[in-house]
Amino acid sequence: MSQIAERIVSVERVEDLIAVFGSFDENIKRIEEALSVDIINRGNELKITGNTEAVDKAARTLEGLLSLAARGEAIDEQRVRYLITLVQEGNDSLVTQMAKDVVCITAKGKPIKAKTVGQQQYMKAIQNNTITIGVGPAGTGKTYLAVAAAVAAFRERTVNRIILTRPAVEAGERLGFLPGDLQNKVDPYLRPLYDALYDMLGAETFQKYQERGSIEVAPLAYMRGRTLDDSFIILDEAQNTTREQMKMFLTRLGFGSRIVITGDVTQIDLPDDKVSGLKDAVRVLEDVKDIAICQLTSADVVRHALVQQIINAYEKAAKKQEVKKTNQNQRKRS
Repeated sequence: MSQIAERIVSVERVEDLIAVFGSFDENIKRIEEALSVDIINRGNELKITGNTEAVDKAARTLEGLLSLAARGEAIDEQRVRYLITLVQEGNDSLVTQMAKDVVCITAKGKPIKAKTVGQQQYMKAIQNNTITIGVGPAGTGKTYLAVAAAVAAFRERTVNRIILTRPAVEAGERLGFLPGDLQNKVDPYLRPLYDALYDMLGAETFQKYQERGSIEVAPLAYMRGRTLDDSFIILDEAQNTTREQMKMFLTRLGFGSRIVITGDVTQIDLPDDKVSGLKDAVRVLEDVKDIAICQLTSADVVRHALVQQIINAYEKAAKKQEVKKTNQNQRKRS
């Protein structure tokens, strides 16, 4: 039978306590539910009650959140969930990495920062390598953070152009049946890139830079035959490139340029007989100097909590299917 324990966590500033509690004490309720503890506020102290191990984890979670609040970090649902995960995995010492430099300021003055350790490593890789490949599920900020890094480099004038591209792969509908000219047909595929740029720069500034040719958003096919110097180039949805397209894209790299390639290998829309260029590139380029490969996971999801659960459920189902397939193959051989 688990022993009931109590622990007191002292709080230096009331402002930090208010930030950690959240609206209607939702953050505290989230910790209580996740770790099966009771937390009571008494002035500048938090009293935690529960079994010994749970109380220890809750105290470490609260201390981590208070340290983030003291550094001016916003304490939201995603951050609380992520810190609980770090504590449960015994990695809460990494909490200091959750409050780092601002990557970029949006048009509305909002600072963009990496919110997880995985995202921190991803941003560091972009900063320190000529080519970075970010692989991970939806909601891990792969594209958004890459665009933020591109805008930051453009503002600092370390590059003269931002080029964003993605393959126009037909996922259930054919380009030929969509209305308008070629640009109209491919724009829906490029919309997430436009949205991120609008957020960072504002619509008017984006239009101005696009008209000057300083920012280009185009389908991957438009990259053929070009050499891209002094540019920050992002290839999004790279899981839908073929091996040949990926090689073509990588060899566009010019002097003074940086490339970020993003994709999710669980969402490949290519025909079954085609090898994903992203999967192939991760395998082929693994040991090449100045190329970083970052694997983001469901722990790095910064969208709604349900997104993380959906990703985990699909991963679990995929593993079961793989085991089933392996067993069937073994039975056929025996």
